[in-house]
Amino acid sequence: MRVLVPIDGSKCSLRALEFATEFTSRFEGSLHVIHITDYDGEAKQNLLDRARTTLAEAGIEDDPEIIPITQMAAPRYANRVGSLILEVAVERDYDHIIMGHHGTGRLGQAILGSAAKTVVGADEIPVTIIP
Repeated sequence: MRVLVPIDGSKCSLRALEFATEFTSRFEGSLHVIHITDYDGEAKQNLLDRARTTLAEAGIEDDPEIIPITQMAAPRYANRVGSLILEVAVERDYDHIIMGHHGTGRLGQAILGSAAKTVVGADEIPVTIIP
C-alpha cells in the first residue's frame, strides 16, 4: 500500500505523520510526505527536517517533498491545496491519503480544514483524517 501524507507543520499534521508511520509499518506499506507551500526559507527546511526525523525514528525511508503553489488568495487557496494533494495522489498512484484535520491558528484551521474537506469530498482515494 502506497500512502501519501501532506503536512503543514501543525500539531495535527505531525500527528497524522506519526499515525501514518505506524499504519505503513503495520501494513507493510510505503509512505511519502509532501508539503504544499508558496514560500521558501528556513521554516520550510525546518519542517522537512522534522518530518525526516519522524520517518527515521520509525525506520521509514522517504525524502519529503515540497510541492510549490503560486496562488495564495483566500478562500480559493484552501481549495487549491486540497486539489494539489489530490493531483499528486492520483498522478503518482497512491492508495491512501493520511492527513491532519486542520492547521495552526484560526486561519490555518480554516485553510487546512477546507483542504481536508476538498480531499475527502473528492471520493477518489481513501482518506484517513487525524484530529
